[in-house]
Amino acid sequence: MGGPGEPGQDAPPEPPTTDQEAQDEVRFTPQEEADLVRESHAIKAEANALFSSQDFQNALSRYEDAIESCPKYLYFERAVLHSNIAAAHLKLEQWAEAIKAATKALDALAELAKEHPADEDSNDMSGNNEAAGTSTHGDQGSPKGTPVAPEEAIEEEIVSSGALRSAPAPPPDPKTQSPAEARTADILRIRTKALLRRARARSEAGGWQNLAGAEEDYRTLAGMPGLGPADMRTVRAQLKSLPPRTKAAQESEMSEMWGKLRQLGDGILRPFGLSTQNFQMVKDEKTGGYSVNFSQDGGGGESSKPS
Repeated sequence: MGGPGEPGQDAPPEPPTTDQEAQDEVRFTPQEEADLVRESHAIKAEANALFSSQDFQNALSRYEDAIESCPKYLYFERAVLHSNIAAAHLKLEQWAEAIKAATKALDALAELAKEHPADEDSNDMSGNNEAAGTSTHGDQGSPKGTPVAPEEAIEEEIVSSGALRSAPAPPPDPKTQSPAEARTADILRIRTKALLRRARARSEAGGWQNLAGAEEDYRTLAGMPGLGPADMRTVRAQLKSLPPRTKAAQESEMSEMWGKLRQLGDGILRPFGLSTQNFQMVKDEKTGGYSVNFSQDGGGGESSKPS
């Protein structure tokens, strides 16, 4: 009998496609897509109004409704919505949820970059924005010929009032930007906001992993072009204050871990008349490594062996 791949051998069946995978592969007709985008934008406008009135919980709910109406392959629009969801979670001090939402926004932009390389025609990524009543900065990713009302434009993506007061963004000038340049600027703006929101949420959430992640986000932001003065001040201040916080969190968590290991070790060693006090961890300041010293009386120092 032939082995796998030889003549006469049936190929293994393809794994079944899950309902979620099938849904992700759906591509709507232009009219269906236009209707869904219009519905999503209308819901987003309601959510923005709720956010502006500081009704953050209901704004969050409506942003999530807008996500449900937005086709899964319109990565830019979904990135904007996820970034706004992160902003709502920040206002509600829901740090873990804000981290997840901001990460989804960044993931969507990463998918957009994979699907539409920067050197391709801008309409491959953002659709035709030259229809009557459309701004090149509005409704990136809408289907061709879909007019976009000003209140649905990308500038409606939530910006903190403090940032606007200290460093208001200049209005876009479509006459001086090509569609590709406008698309690139929009993507950069949303990526910057998502990174700022995730970095803040990680910093507020605390813990070694979150603080280290916040440092990484702020380092990324420090090297990005177009960061406003207010945001740059925030980034520099955080890059100065985070390292000692991260180190302290690391030491605290390591100490807690060792405490739990000691409890476990004491339970194992007790039948032999020993405890973890008989074993001392000694750090080598030159190499940063540790040695384990054993002492019969628990005082340490008798025998040593590298860990």
